Amino acid sequence: MTDLITIANAHLTAQINPHGAELTHLHDADGRELMTDADPAFWTGRAPVLFPVVGVVNEGVIRLDGQAYPMQKHGFARHSTFEVVAQTETSATFRLTDSEETRKAYPFAFALDIVFTLDGATLAIEARIHNRTDAAMPASFGFHPAFAWPLPYGESRADHRITFDADEPGKLKAISPDGQIAIDERPSPVENRVIALRDELFAKDALVWDPIHSDAVTYGAKTGPQLHIAFPDTPKLGIWTKPGAAYVCVEPWHGIADPEGYTGDYRDKPGVFEIPAGGTKRIEMSVTLVQEH
Repeated sequence: MTDLITIANAHLTAQINPHGAELTHLHDADGRELMTDADPAFWTGRAPVLFPVVGVVNEGVIRLDGQAYPMQKHGFARHSTFEVVAQTETSATFRLTDSEETRKAYPFAFALDIVFTLDGATLAIEARIHNRTDAAMPASFGFHPAFAWPLPYGESRADHRITFDADEPGKLKAISPDGQIAIDERPSPVENRVIALRDELFAKDALVWDPIHSDAVTYGAKTGPQLHIAFPDTPKLGIWTKPGAAYVCVEPWHGIADPEGYTGDYRDKPGVFEIPAGGTKRIEMSVTLVQEH
């Protein structure tokens, strides 16, 4: 197993696995775990990095300029080992660069940095996608952190909720049995900006907002400490668990799974952005432990 990289301050301790640049543990000042238990009966992921696609692509390929390239669900970054290129007591930077292997699926020269920084009770996570080619580079990106449900503060699982910082009046995207975005939409469970978390919400996979109007949500029980999760740079949001699991994922996305049956060029796919030659795209999220509310 790859050794975890630890950063810490008086409020939080984060441990990150260089394999996937994956946030593996987030502990409060008393050592209580705020992340998933990664029970293999449900899902062993913790906080995978989604690049260069988010979700499933139709027929397992992306199409570029008339050529098909094999692409696994959520892309290859989560299964790649990143180099630790900088580290202090409270920050660490992980880098993935293109290789012969990545170019078989994604024919671009790139560098992907994932930067973790602790500041007080906040963990900031920033993705920096560098285009090292001499032409525009299409990409998608997503965060996928799984937080403990229930949080370790003595409140029941049934008392946990997610509160949005803006009204979310629209319907949600539906996910087809094969993981693509279905034509039909589904009703939203948000009431007065709040979702009361319950397993049946996830019987048909994730809840998907496209677009999301909020820049942040607050997750936790009706009383006790909560997590304020901010995502100012991402226009879509997924919330997901497997019924009965001890986690809930709050997933800010700058991309989305393929619409059902999509066979168009990757550049034209919904949720794909372009980075100019030599340019950098920055996408950040943060998690703040709020002790009182």
